[in-house]
Amino acid sequence: MTDPIADYLTRLRNAIKAHHRIVEIPASNVKKNITKVLFEKGYILNYKFDDNEGPQGSIKIALKYHPVTKIPAIRELKRVSKPGLRKYVDANSLPRVINGLGIAVLSTSKGVMTDKEARNENIGGEVLCYVS
Repeated sequence: MTDPIADYLTRLRNAIKAHHRIVEIPASNVKKNITKVLFEKGYILNYKFDDNEGPQGSIKIALKYHPVTKIPAIRELKRVSKPGLRKYVDANSLPRVINGLGIAVLSTSKGVMTDKEARNENIGGEVLCYVS
């Protein structure tokens, strides 16, 4: 696999389109950090890191839906920085997703964080994905 983060996002997208409650994804440190950011911002219901399964472990993510209308909390996941074309931004040109309604997940020197947190810290980094 050449792009594990794209695989992570695709598994989430596919599970949401199939209206699954839980999705299981092979783990890595970056994927765990992205999952923590999605949980902190309210895009997923819960998560669990299971280190006993496989050589690297797995992440079990409980997806979040509206209780009445069953609309998923995550409407769009878009991979920005790809292995063939990395996208780096400095602190002055951090992206805004849907004019602040969505989040951009960045990998910075201080860890994985959202665009708003990076703006507050005044640091840039690699734009991993957009979530709205």
